[in-house]
Amino acid sequence: MTGMTSSARPFLNRRLAEFGTTIFAEMSALALRTGSLNLGQGFPDTDGPEEIREAAVRALRDGRGNQYPPGPGVPELRTAVAAHQQRHYGLSLDPDTEVLVTAGATEAIAAALLALLETGDEVIALEPYYDSYAACIAMAGATRVPVTLRPREGRFRLDLDELRDAVTDRTRLLLINTPHNPTGTVLTREELSAIATLAVERDLLVVTDEVYEHLVFGDAEHVPLATFPGMRERTVTISSAGKTYSFTGWKVGWVTGAPDLVAAVRSAKQFLTYVASGPFQYAVAEALRLPDSYFADFRANMLAKRDLLAGGLERAGFKVFRPAGTYFITTDIRPLGENDGFTFCRALPERCGVVAIPNAVFYDHREQGAPFVRFAFCKRTGVLEEAASRLKTLAA
Repeated sequence: MTGMTSSARPFLNRRLAEFGTTIFAEMSALALRTGSLNLGQGFPDTDGPEEIREAAVRALRDGRGNQYPPGPGVPELRTAVAAHQQRHYGLSLDPDTEVLVTAGATEAIAAALLALLETGDEVIALEPYYDSYAACIAMAGATRVPVTLRPREGRFRLDLDELRDAVTDRTRLLLINTPHNPTGTVLTREELSAIATLAVERDLLVVTDEVYEHLVFGDAEHVPLATFPGMRERTVTISSAGKTYSFTGWKVGWVTGAPDLVAAVRSAKQFLTYVASGPFQYAVAEALRLPDSYFADFRANMLAKRDLLAGGLERAGFKVFRPAGTYFITTDIRPLGENDGFTFCRALPERCGVVAIPNAVFYDHREQGAPFVRFAFCKRTGVLEEAASRLKTLAA
């Protein structure tokens, strides 16, 4: 019979069955259907520097990257990534053996976890976590073990004792995200030092997602975990161009680490996209060489937007956790008389024409995230002002 199969087994691999459609797709569709301002998904609504966009056009016209680029990435970009790590963090890397270009950070995460994990391994991840972490751990056949960041003294904090207690004989890898999406927490030197000590003591691998490395505010500082004693040889560091340069559609990311680790990740990556984003790799190589003033202006601009939206959210009645990094604000909806982020976010577009994301989707312990909702402030000032105005109706 047409449309029937002889197997009763579901089409979707059971490891992925729990994930379904991402919340981002659902909420973005809701934004389109209702004509709402989309502060859910984390993409800017303006392009990055004009000279970097022109560098991509120039590469296209010059025929650089229009065919398959080298598997590890174009040499110009790998050299630029190594120079960036040296310039900003004092990390010395060999661009030929210790840098791998990927199709954004999402592929880098997938390739790293698929390469380094086997069935039965445990992975400790900071909860709430970016949704692809859980899916990639599942695809690798490993088990995720969440350690929950909890709000205390105005920010979400890591309990280092809880982290240590989560390590078992089956723990293979720590998956660390700082600056942290979605909470905006930036782990301190002291916290990172404790993580490094634990990793060395228990001989653990570490994958660090540092895509928001240049988006830290105030006294917060981003310190790569690979800079701590004993971590250089056990840490896979991941970053990308999308967040720093506001070209999220280019999908250019990278992995850095010791040669054996990068070779392992490359072995998995070659069977995912193989290569991607050829002309854009040349443009990102130029972006990484932008002067310090670019990064300072970028941070100042985002800080102003953070404070604009945070103020609007506070006036609307939310409890606001002002982030130390990233371009997301986490809020607590309980002061508004609400306690279910899913119900709140699905109703918000009709109530006031704004879309947000319920943080519970980033938790294994859904009840822990139930009252928290995330807003993105990487939008034009006028959009944020209009959003603040619309949200004000909640206070009534």
